[in-house]
Amino acid sequence: MKKIEIVIRPEKLEALKEALNRIHVKGITIMPVMGCGNQLGWKESVRGSDTVLTVLPKILLILVINDEKLEETIHTIIQESQTGEVGDGKIFVSEVTECIRIRTGERGDSAI
Repeated sequence: MKKIEIVIRPEKLEALKEALNRIHVKGITIMPVMGCGNQLGWKESVRGSDTVLTVLPKILLILVINDEKLEETIHTIIQESQTGEVGDGKIFVSEVTECIRIRTGERGDSAI
């Protein structure tokens, strides 16, 4: 099993959710977050002084999938989230050693 953490632009959320649903990726946790990478925020003038705001609003999605869905899921995320501009986001993939459905006690891939 793989855990995928995705940081994207807020305006890409709905299209990405629909695309993930089309490839049958269901359980998703979604959180609004603030952060920066190469984009480094933006300048804003406040009372005549330039202020650099170093974080931007982003969306963090977390999902756990079966290993065989990994490449299709990554491809879908990139297709739906990419604008070609700085600030498109990141995809982090890590190994999940166990998944347990609380309701039934079911374990492994079937618990996803």
